[in-house]
Amino acid sequence: MNKHFLHISDYTAEELWDIMNLAKSVKNKFHERENYPHFKNKSLAMIFAKPSARTRVSFETGFEWMGGHALFLGPNDIGIGKREAIKDISRVFSRYNDMIMARLFEHEHIIELAKHSSIPIVNGLTDYNHPCQIMTDIFTVWEHLEDIDNIKIVYMGDGNNIVHSWLHLAMRFPLHFVCCCPKGYEPNKDTVENAKAAGISNIEISHNPADAVKEADMIYTDVWASMGQKEEAETREKIFMPFQVNKKLMNSTGKNTLFMHCLPAERNREVTDEVLEADYSIVFDQAENRLHIQNAIMIKLSESYGK
Repeated sequence: MNKHFLHISDYTAEELWDIMNLAKSVKNKFHERENYPHFKNKSLAMIFAKPSARTRVSFETGFEWMGGHALFLGPNDIGIGKREAIKDISRVFSRYNDMIMARLFEHEHIIELAKHSSIPIVNGLTDYNHPCQIMTDIFTVWEHLEDIDNIKIVYMGDGNNIVHSWLHLAMRFPLHFVCCCPKGYEPNKDTVENAKAAGISNIEISHNPADAVKEADMIYTDVWASMGQKEEAETREKIFMPFQVNKKLMNSTGKNTLFMHCLPAERNREVTDEVLEADYSIVFDQAENRLHIQNAIMIKLSESYGK
């Protein structure tokens, strides 16, 4: 196991399966409210340059359920990369804490944090990727479909950090992954090429929603304007409206297709209320599974450090 969890492709397929199998076990223990003091007398520093309800609640709840103490550090508590050098924060926190989770804007900041840290770093999101979310997503798909080899996952919307992490996963698990986005909003070209070059998955970039969703096992979407892009929201709404996930699109796949969203959702924008509340929507299974996957990731990291 790597000492940090920064990108999904830093891990082998076998290691990723180990995380998912552990998450399944830990989930059962959590539901039974079993005592699980893996992190007794340990502390987790949670650095939030970008705020998030789900990320904070899931990490804090999970770490404290496992016997540890989680500390929330918001943008006003720590000006990462502004008030203090990132390498200094990393080295100081390494002496105070047993693990760091960071949810940041710039991807280079998480890389620098890990470079200078002597404790595990968990990437809670950057502008480039969101590995905990996509590990959650494939775990949720596995729960519902059981066999995940070569399933067709169609992402509708902006080629953002969610897409980049799906592409990193496609370098390790055989998938048919389609990013269907407006022209000019494609994912990072190097990441797309790396995913194709891995030779494991079928990767497509599409600009035609009706064609893209044919035979899809899963349709996935996210907000059209992420944090830091809200000034573009009005412009983006006009450009992205043809990519809205609605009942007509879900009914056009030719299969019993499931719907996913990483939340929070802007209802009746990127997805209609009707789809979000449908029986085929598994968004709240996803939301719960963030807790269990993150617990499994933190356990595995602590074992790799021998702490």
